[in-house]
Amino acid sequence: PIVILDEPQKMEGARTLESLKEFNALFVVRYSATHRSLHNKVHRLDALDAYEKKLVKKIAVRGVSVRGLSGTNAYLYLERIIISRRAPLARMEFEIKRGKEVKRVTRNLKCGSNLYELSGKMSQYKGFVMRDISAITNRVDFVNGHQVHVGEAVGNVEESTLRRIQIREAVAAHFDKERALYRQGVKVLTLFFIDAVAKYRLYSDDGEEGGEYAKMFEAEYQAALGAMLKDPATHPDYKQYLEGISVQSTHNGYFSIDKKSKRMVDPVTGRKSTETDDADAYDLILRDKERLLSMDEPTRFIFSHSALREGWDNPNVFVICTLKHSDNTVSRRQEVGRGLRLSVNQHGERQDGADVHQINVLTVVASESYMDFVAALQKDISESLADRSREADADYFTDKIILTPSGEKFLLTRDLAKGIEYYLVQNGYVDRHKHLLQKYHDAVAAGQLVEMPEDLQPYQAQILDLIENLYSASKLPAIENEMEIRDNTLNANFEKDAFQALWRRINQKAICTMHYDSGNLIKMCVAALNQQLKVSPVQYVVQRGEQSGGGGYEQLQSGRAFDLKETGSPEYGAKPVHRAVRYYLVGQVAKETHLTRKTVAAILSGIDKPVFDLFKINPEAFIAEAVRLIEEQKAMISVERLRYDAISDTYDIDIFTQSQNKVDPGKAVGVLQRHIYDYVMPESDTERDFVKELDTFTEVVVYAKLPRGFSIPTPVGNYSPDWAIAFKEGSVKHIYFVAETKGSMSAMELRKVEEAKIDSARKFFDEINRLIGPDKAKDKVKYDVVDSFGKLLELVGPAA
Repeated sequence: PIVILDEPQKMEGARTLESLKEFNALFVVRYSATHRSLHNKVHRLDALDAYEKKLVKKIAVRGVSVRGLSGTNAYLYLERIIISRRAPLARMEFEIKRGKEVKRVTRNLKCGSNLYELSGKMSQYKGFVMRDISAITNRVDFVNGHQVHVGEAVGNVEESTLRRIQIREAVAAHFDKERALYRQGVKVLTLFFIDAVAKYRLYSDDGEEGGEYAKMFEAEYQAALGAMLKDPATHPDYKQYLEGISVQSTHNGYFSIDKKSKRMVDPVTGRKSTETDDADAYDLILRDKERLLSMDEPTRFIFSHSALREGWDNPNVFVICTLKHSDNTVSRRQEVGRGLRLSVNQHGERQDGADVHQINVLTVVASESYMDFVAALQKDISESLADRSREADADYFTDKIILTPSGEKFLLTRDLAKGIEYYLVQNGYVDRHKHLLQKYHDAVAAGQLVEMPEDLQPYQAQILDLIENLYSASKLPAIENEMEIRDNTLNANFEKDAFQALWRRINQKAICTMHYDSGNLIKMCVAALNQQLKVSPVQYVVQRGEQSGGGGYEQLQSGRAFDLKETGSPEYGAKPVHRAVRYYLVGQVAKETHLTRKTVAAILSGIDKPVFDLFKINPEAFIAEAVRLIEEQKAMISVERLRYDAISDTYDIDIFTQSQNKVDPGKAVGVLQRHIYDYVMPESDTERDFVKELDTFTEVVVYAKLPRGFSIPTPVGNYSPDWAIAFKEGSVKHIYFVAETKGSMSAMELRKVEEAKIDSARKFFDEINRLIGPDKAKDKVKYDVVDSFGKLLELVGPAA
């Protein structure tokens, strides 16, 4: 046989090694990232290779550092710089006095803000008047000479304050990622490293309660959740998901388990938990990874005391927060390694496509500055690459195996090796120690390497591969400072006359009224349910097993004491198995379809008995399918009798600055010439291709990816068009265009509800154009659906 040992460093005991000999193996392969004993190495995939091959996540850091303010104990924490059209704002936490109570608050402050006055005249803030807020340096300067950088807490900062700030940043990072990935079916997990179980969960003879970190987390989570739910850019589906999760159920602990009691154990006090669900939580986090990755499982935040010791990892950890002092025995690379695996979606599909490093970004919230953390992490990575050669000299290249043009193997001679070294020195690609310089990597990336000498040219590709295997500090993974990711601010294109003219035309609110013929709707729904409602029965599986002969203690321990003999789905006579759970069918369908209970009752009572009997077989599926079919009929009938009436209200300009100004590095396309922001966040490959052509087309004056705050009411929910575009006057027939981008133009591939929204939008813009007047054809707004930039050009048409 061939023996493959996973994590062989755990199998180095004398008896184990002796037992391995009994396999009489043809050969043994040892597979590990942390070998204790080195044998004959046949393959290497180190941290550098893994990053370059995009087999692991990209890393970003939110460094939270503490600095003392000389001569004062004024507490300040600069969360971020907000860039707006008027002037930058500083989002800062400071202390205020209300009566006898002193509390910490977070405010958006501008230049000239006087913290002494804002704090209720607390003496430690005298002289703290904001002189400058710089988005370039990510710093606030005060008139008294003090400075605070983003991510810095200064003044009277206790350790508990630092930990609370870290938890706040971790929760914020989690929500940012979750909002971007939710609709892609990727669940986001956040992992907290703690140094004492008691800081998360307290055990006593009377029971247990949340520790200080649990209380901090729940307070910060509630605050961040409230902001996310109020944000108009938050998708309704994501809001509904968040509203269905309680703060108590979304965090859990992963600690040691006492084998006898199955309770979690505080390793310091030795106390055992009194809760029966401890072992369930342990199994969920350690073993049942599929359930943990499901959107139906509310656990999203994990506090761990032993994730490193146990070797736990999960592909969907997107945020890691270290709520503990630096441990010299544990490298940052080990901590970060808990979250580096590429994520999977709800179907278990690994997210490793072309945009792998746009989706897979691990944010580390560190209890030190960005610079300190990155320096330590890169030092750890460098030390792990100790077996890589570092000098591009003749000694390195000599005797390396390469292929001749005819495919034969041969060893690089000393003469050819010296030629390679001379080529690198002559062109300034190495320093005097023969270490590769950034100039070499830039030339490779740009395809501008100087041609090699004639005798080396037949082997150039293989020589470049050998050079790539050298260690180079400039090739270490790029680690982003997430505190310095720039906001996506409105630029000069927003002020262009063409965009302002376009915005004046579409900036109109309206109310929609629908006249339902209830009788006709009921008939259509009954017919649709009778013809299309299909429900699969709930299946129950029964497995039969027997105890195997000679079952001893070892077999019981290993789970081999019973043999599975039969698996089947039982039939109890001719009667199906029904659930005992009761459902309020009429009320649930009425709630989901926004119809009256009377109308829903008429629909359900009108369908055929065999169809209605499907409710008993699988009530959840019956309700979901009935709602879908009723919504489709409602969509079809409502647009025919839909009318829009403009009202005097319009949208405030703030919809362009609220929740639209944050650059998501995983999705952004930029820097752009004609867009009202420097970046666009496309929501599909169709949009990504569309914007690239749109931005380079010379006849386009200006365009905007419309914010979600701009919406049109429809019978089947609010609808937000994608694009507003202004063309050069005289270049096309329709100067002002509002476009919806869809991957498919086929009505068969568009859901009926989507069709209804699009048809409603057509009526809305008809009302807009009616207000403009019949004598101003060139000022009217054209609305349509496109699947490419070419389709857009077809629709705008050449100028008459």
